[in-house]
Amino acid sequence: MAKRLIRHPLMQGLLAQLVALYLRLVWATTRWTLIGEEHARPFADRPMILAFWHERLPLAALGWKLLAQRVPQQGGRRAQVLISRHRDGRLIAAAVKPFGIDVVHASSSKGGASGLRGLARILSGGGVAVITPDGPRGPARVAAPGVAQLAALSGVTVLPCAVASTRMRLARSWDRMRFPLPFARGFAMVGEPVEVTRENAEAALAAIEAALTEACDQVDAMAGA
Repeated sequence: MAKRLIRHPLMQGLLAQLVALYLRLVWATTRWTLIGEEHARPFADRPMILAFWHERLPLAALGWKLLAQRVPQQGGRRAQVLISRHRDGRLIAAAVKPFGIDVVHASSSKGGASGLRGLARILSGGGVAVITPDGPRGPARVAAPGVAQLAALSGVTVLPCAVASTRMRLARSWDRMRFPLPFARGFAMVGEPVEVTRENAEAALAAIEAALTEACDQVDAMAGA
């Protein structure tokens, strides 16, 4: 009965509003530091791909808000994130919308190819694509080919990103997802751009994977996590 109630569209909408309110509380009560701003500035008026590990998804919305505030995007661009079609993905989509993020619904197991084509169209129009290369099911911190394929297809650079907080809780999920708590210090990092061509897509995938893990390690060290 409880599971059926949680799955009801009205309850899902209410949960999304509560998550959005909670993220706003975290945003407002956290002192933020942005590292690697110089890597993002050249792309303020160009398409870009922002990559996060799936474990940082709740923090990614806050990281994008900080980046858009410190490095204003031309025309007030909204980010487009690739998220699962599952009901949890739909809930996340509604929760992050107030932070300047829209959603392309897809996954590696169902509709992944169409999702990547959707992101490619967004990039061709000068937009911002956000992708979690190990989502939605893992293994954790192992990048699926999609991120390199998207970059090679579109000719757009990948910016590896990570966000951490001095107050986080780790879920018991496959990726040990990080949930930020209020009244903390937050650290968002934009790593050095990774260039991807059709000829070096496989090698670039390994470079993206290493850069994402390094970014997480650096912000975790800053946050004392």
